[in-house]
Amino acid sequence: MEYWRQCALWLINCKVLPPNHRVTWESAQVFDLAQTLRDGVLLCQLLNNLRPQSINLKEINLRPQMSQFLCLKNIRTFLSACYEIFGMKKSELFEAFDLFDVRDFGKVSNRIHALSMFTCRLIIRYQTDYGVEDEEDLYDCVYDDEDGGEIYEDLMKAEAVRPPLVSSNQVKLFWPHALLLIYGKYCSHVETAIVALDDICKHREDIRMKLEECAKRANYGKFTLRDLLVVPMQRVLKYHLLLQELVKHTHDAADKSNLRLALDAMKDLAQYVNEVKRDNETLRDIAQYQKSIENLNQSLSTYGRPKGDGEVRVTSIDKRAKQDRHIFLFDAAVIVCKRRGDNYEMKEVIDLHHFKITNNPTSDKENRKWSYGFYLTHNQGQSGFELFFKTKELKKKWLEQFGMAISNIRPENGTSNFHEFKMHTFDRITSCSYCHMLLRGIFNQGYLCSKCGVGAHKECLGRFGSCGKTDEYEHTDIVVVFSLSGLPKMLVTRNYFGVPSPICGPPLNIQQGDIIELVCADLHSSWWQGKILATREVGFFPSDAVKPCPCCLLDCRFAGPMERLQAEAELINRGNSTYLVRHRSREFTEYAISIKYSNDVKHIKILTRDACFHIAENKKFRSILELIEYYKHHSLREGFRSLDTTLQFPYREQENAAMLHTNRPGGNSEYKNNTTRTQRDGGLWQF
Repeated sequence: MEYWRQCALWLINCKVLPPNHRVTWESAQVFDLAQTLRDGVLLCQLLNNLRPQSINLKEINLRPQMSQFLCLKNIRTFLSACYEIFGMKKSELFEAFDLFDVRDFGKVSNRIHALSMFTCRLIIRYQTDYGVEDEEDLYDCVYDDEDGGEIYEDLMKAEAVRPPLVSSNQVKLFWPHALLLIYGKYCSHVETAIVALDDICKHREDIRMKLEECAKRANYGKFTLRDLLVVPMQRVLKYHLLLQELVKHTHDAADKSNLRLALDAMKDLAQYVNEVKRDNETLRDIAQYQKSIENLNQSLSTYGRPKGDGEVRVTSIDKRAKQDRHIFLFDAAVIVCKRRGDNYEMKEVIDLHHFKITNNPTSDKENRKWSYGFYLTHNQGQSGFELFFKTKELKKKWLEQFGMAISNIRPENGTSNFHEFKMHTFDRITSCSYCHMLLRGIFNQGYLCSKCGVGAHKECLGRFGSCGKTDEYEHTDIVVVFSLSGLPKMLVTRNYFGVPSPICGPPLNIQQGDIIELVCADLHSSWWQGKILATREVGFFPSDAVKPCPCCLLDCRFAGPMERLQAEAELINRGNSTYLVRHRSREFTEYAISIKYSNDVKHIKILTRDACFHIAENKKFRSILELIEYYKHHSLREGFRSLDTTLQFPYREQENAAMLHTNRPGGNSEYKNNTTRTQRDGGLWQF
């Protein structure tokens, strides 16, 4: 059997490759194995499987992707461990570029085969020296998800009493997910914590014995502190799976709606935690780049996230000679270097803000290396560059990465509706001003408009209204609120619990459905000051967390966030032509009318376009109030032929009247007070 096939089988036996990997196929070639190993990750994993902790996992990059620098670093880490820990001679090893460039893979496979023979002797000696009874113990160095689940289940056996049906109050435990954002930092540093714990236990016997004593007292010694450290990370990333099942098996409309809110929140949290962890890993990679590049005075992290690095040949437009260079591509710049051994000398920094990509298909010549190129053309016609790559496939990959980088710093919708969005690092945890989901990561999390100060995801940039307005409502709507009730009233559309904290004063903890009376508000500011009507608390809150309050305009007609099924339940026992106006639960920017007609409940979506509201294209209104008033006197048949009725009876009118006659014969003044009550005191808003 060929050496490379023997190597592949040995890697499978060592649990580095799965049994059905493509290198086992009949059609497989030596190149398939070379491509599998060339980033160095599996080789480092191999040594850790043979001898646990022989390589510090923090010293390798598990996702080197297009980074030649990180791939070579992983390979060199493997070679160093073979020499220093496994005692192999340097003459028995290969050069890092032999594997990465696949220029002498026969030598590589021979050396891996030699390593297999060497480790067979090593394992026998290891078992003798350390008393390992089971060969599987050699591979049991990292807990996977199943192990973590087993630990968690054991710990929770004492809590196995099954609760009754899930209620809305229980769902609220998931919703203030701002309190769970600390998991981002925890998951980023859990590996460091495990290494630190191992080091302490190795050098401090008194602490090690105390930890063992605690473990025996807590769970009869089955799980150590090291085991338990990984459990919170595994659990927080699976909460959304639990909620998905709860949504699937919940039939009550109100509970289902709340569960969906909780599910969205926990999905958002999981994505945030993953991105924070990934950003911490990225910053470690950037720090390694920084150390290896000489003559570089600027911090690389200011250029954004790395997109890849590797060898190219570069020519400038005025100097046609090709030069061998190593480039590091970031979102905002290309660092052009000359390789000097394992380090690099910086030659030039190309600011991508001033360049665009122009393909050069005429340079492509099949079967000839370093002939596949494209141009970096200066936007103002100044001197540009042409980059050449070894193969057509590499050129295609680099074109994609350059395209992504320029798209990040000059996004397609970055200047739509007169905004000026630029990639930005937010010092505090921030939400997107459009979708209200978290801006993920710890640097360059999203985009900030330099004019109006709103933050956004890249995919949300084209969805904002004109710059300077914090809401899609026209100013006429806000003026109506002023004129009817003095200080403007605002409806809270999302929870805010003080994270991020305002820089202008104490935060105001608000919940969806609260009614806030504005104290101080600037349309161009991200923070407003207000007072919660129900509790009289005063403080600052994000301006994108509220909307002009429809209850001041629509009084007993407005039902708050409500799904179709819940609206049907509210109306089905009312008289025909009874109606309500509701938020469509999944999109708080949209409204719908639900009306009982011919003993059935119909639903009409209120459409918005050009700051106007309508249910029929031929009739548009400046506000929802104006739309409702019109259809109180004109048939809905204008827009829906089968719906020949007007909006006659607001769905709360009768119950409010009954309540007032029963409890408050005084009437009107009490009714006005009731219209400002919130969910907290059981009044108008019921979610």
